[in-house]
Order: sequence, then structure tokens, then C-alpha cells
Amino acid sequence: QVQLVESGGGLVQAGGSLRLSCVASGRAFSDYTLGWFRQAPGKEREFVAAIKRTTGHTGYADSVKGRFTISRDNAKNTGYLQMNSLKPEDTAVYYCAATWDVDPYGSTWRRLPNNYDYWGQGTQVTVSS
Repeated sequence: QVQLVESGGGLVQAGGSLRLSCVASGRAFSDYTLGWFRQAPGKEREFVAAIKRTTGHTGYADSVKGRFTISRDNAKNTGYLQMNSLKPEDTAVYYCAATWDVDPYGSTWRRLPNNYDYWGQGTQVTVSS
């Protein structure tokens, strides 16, 4: 069992930066792959970034590649999403998620929300023009 709590959202102007945090509680945090997803009003929940367990390999949606960075600090049981050069289209509720990621699974598997077992409550990010 893993519990996740996001924080760090807020209102920022286009071109600005925010860092989201995801604090986890539960057994063996380092054994779980961590993902970030977002959902805007009226839209499906979409993949943003993921960091694989053990290896630390990362993957990003094309829409955020080069602007966002996912990381984790296992000693603090915390994941992060650094967001730079924010755009109005980044406005959404951002969710942290965790899953047991079997090694043979590929990067495509980690981009699907239904493959994640644990979710945080979400934090609102609003980017103004």
C-alpha cells in the first residue's frame, strides 16, 4: 500500500516555473515506478512524465519534453516534477501516481493511467497568458 500527496501547484504567468512535489508513505517506495499525469476540464487524463523504479530511466510526453523534468529522492520518499517555460495549455490538475513496474514492460506501458495502482489527490496548476 502506497499513499501519495501532491503539493506545489499554483498560479503562474506564461514562461514561469513551478516545482511539484509528491510525498509518499508506505513500504518500499524505491521499488515503485512514479508517474505524473494531468487532466484539464472536459479532457481525458494524459501522461506527462514517468521515472522507472531501480534504473531511474525517465520518459516524457512530447508536449512537455525539454521543459519538464521528473526526479525522485528515495531517502525522502518524494518525487518531483520541475516545470519550466510554462504555457497556458499546461493548465490542469496534476496527479502523482505509483505502480509496480515489471522490468520487461516497456515505456508505452508506463504512459497509460490504467496501469497505475496508487494516486494522489491532485494539485492545480494554472498558467496565465
